[in-house]
Amino acid sequence: MPNKYQNLSKEELLKLVEKQDAELASKKYGLVWDAEREPEQVVLDCENNLPVLKRMKGKEIRTTDHEDNILIEGDNYHALTVLNYTHKEKIDVIYIDPPYNTGNKDFIYNDHYVEKEDGYRHSKWLNFMEKRLSLAKELLKETGVIFISIDDNEQSQLKLLCDNIFGGDNFIGTLIWNKKNVVQNDARFFSTNHEYVHCYGKNINSVIFNLLPRTDELNSRYNNPDNDPRGVWTSVALQAKSGSAKNIYEISFSNGVKWAPVKGTFPRLNRASLVKAYEEGRLWFGKNGKNVPRLKKYLSEVKQGIISNTILLPDDVGSTQLAKETIKRILSENIFETPKPVELIKRLMRLNSEEDGVILDFMAGSGTTGHAVLDLNKEDGGNRKFILCTNNENSICEKVTYPRLEKVINGYKNPKGEKVEGLGGNLQYFRTDFVRKTENKDQVRLSLTGKCTEMLCVRENIFNLEKESENYKIFSSNKKDRFLCIYFNFMENEIPEFLGELKKIKKRKAIYMFSVDSEIDKSIFKGINNFSIEAIPEGILEEYRKLNKINIPIDKDSIYLDFDKAKKVIFEKDEKNDGAIFLRIVLEKTIQKIAQIKGVNLLKASGKGEKVAILNDYLKNQKIISKVDWEENKTYLAIGNHAAHGEYKEYDLDKVKNFYKHIQSLFNKFNF
Repeated sequence: MPNKYQNLSKEELLKLVEKQDAELASKKYGLVWDAEREPEQVVLDCENNLPVLKRMKGKEIRTTDHEDNILIEGDNYHALTVLNYTHKEKIDVIYIDPPYNTGNKDFIYNDHYVEKEDGYRHSKWLNFMEKRLSLAKELLKETGVIFISIDDNEQSQLKLLCDNIFGGDNFIGTLIWNKKNVVQNDARFFSTNHEYVHCYGKNINSVIFNLLPRTDELNSRYNNPDNDPRGVWTSVALQAKSGSAKNIYEISFSNGVKWAPVKGTFPRLNRASLVKAYEEGRLWFGKNGKNVPRLKKYLSEVKQGIISNTILLPDDVGSTQLAKETIKRILSENIFETPKPVELIKRLMRLNSEEDGVILDFMAGSGTTGHAVLDLNKEDGGNRKFILCTNNENSICEKVTYPRLEKVINGYKNPKGEKVEGLGGNLQYFRTDFVRKTENKDQVRLSLTGKCTEMLCVRENIFNLEKESENYKIFSSNKKDRFLCIYFNFMENEIPEFLGELKKIKKRKAIYMFSVDSEIDKSIFKGINNFSIEAIPEGILEEYRKLNKINIPIDKDSIYLDFDKAKKVIFEKDEKNDGAIFLRIVLEKTIQKIAQIKGVNLLKASGKGEKVAILNDYLKNQKIISKVDWEENKTYLAIGNHAAHGEYKEYDLDKVKNFYKHIQSLFNKFNF
């Protein structure tokens, strides 16, 4: 077999060795994949477009005066971008059932199915998931949790990816769902009857899981054969089944029973506490009154619930077949081969969802999560709300997700013609839309302000239009106890009228006003009470700038363009100063690019860009770059800074040429 390296030149071999050395220096235990081989187009779209929401009129469903549930049709990356403005740190539970990347036309990347033979199959999937999970993390409350269904194709990769995004310390556990009872006898090796559900907390120290309801079978173990007024009970042994015979003592009871317990046995009663239990009537000597005593354990004293098992059985949470039958019963046809059952999602929500919690599923498919929320609310009287996001591939949102939710809310006839009562609830239907970014920033602000109404309605969960004019709109909540008031125009001709409307409203008011500079003169609201106020659209723009900085790859072409300019200035014109200025720009972008490739956050906690010097230190500390490269980066950044300030004596042309060669070596090491 020919050696694939034998025809390489010495220079090519040296480049290969440098690249491999850099990879070995940067690798730690964890997950490494080629995230930039083929960037995702829907992510790049956000570089030139601002995602917004468009309300689908005539699709509203309302049966109660509770707050509304949300269905968003569109790519989930764009939907999550919007939600990072409307619902940051507001979500209690996220459940997703992502594509399993089986290679059997279940995962589309850049409009193409990813086949099994695709050499970058796993990299594309990880790139797809990493972007969305990073956005989703920002939506969770500190007490929030995320559940992700997966199978063997990607479960190990997903575990490492989630360790990186959510932190390994926030891993709660992996559940195993036994999705079918039947054995697949035509399987090659094993009949695969299970899938997984990975669970992570936003902050595991803040997560509190609920106990699951006690079952009738568990409660049936308690009875009351002696009519104890304290209620039903079961008994537990006092005598150890085995163990040391040391520290034996004998107690004689008035009914003639003698017992010699071993010290330290469960429940570890000493002589005094054993006598006290006897005096309180908490010992049970059997129906004949002569047996070895046992301690009564009253149902009222035990936890009123049970801790979830990590094994989820079809009898408890449903099966794939049951899920298919449920969808067919509602929509009169089979839609998916592997849907999730309603009871499975209800089990997960019971663990962490409060009765007024918000549940998000941004890979909603047929809408099982929404169905589960409505069903659980009906069951326990809760007021949970759901947000579902799904694309409209093969018209799934229009023909499956929305119709299923409509029927589940309002009721429907099953295939037998029998009327099934609706679960009740409200729904608002949106599609993702865009505002085009242009060079005219003021026009972008105006355009975004004109199209952000639906986003603000979703943010406040207020949708009923009460009054509108050319320059403002006022909405009310379903219970008329909260109001959303939006002033769009930077012209002030209708502000007095707007303020007059605000004074009429005595309930809580969320006010949003257009402002070019994010400043609002709050003195004009004198005499208006019970309100909050925020300038638009700067808050939306700031959130989008932050997300773009994190997720959109730094353009290599712009790096090469400046690098080529520097080459001509340095080696053809012998201009050290201009050359050093160009090279500093290239080096800064290169350091940022390396950080981005390695998954390093380019932003401070405030959302502003991190200083390049800080990124350089971090790359060295994480052993992503060598100590030598770190030191040279510092030296050459200083040279570029001196050049920008006209401090010519700090360096000469040879140093600038070495600066150029240093950047070239970084390109080679990190496969630019």
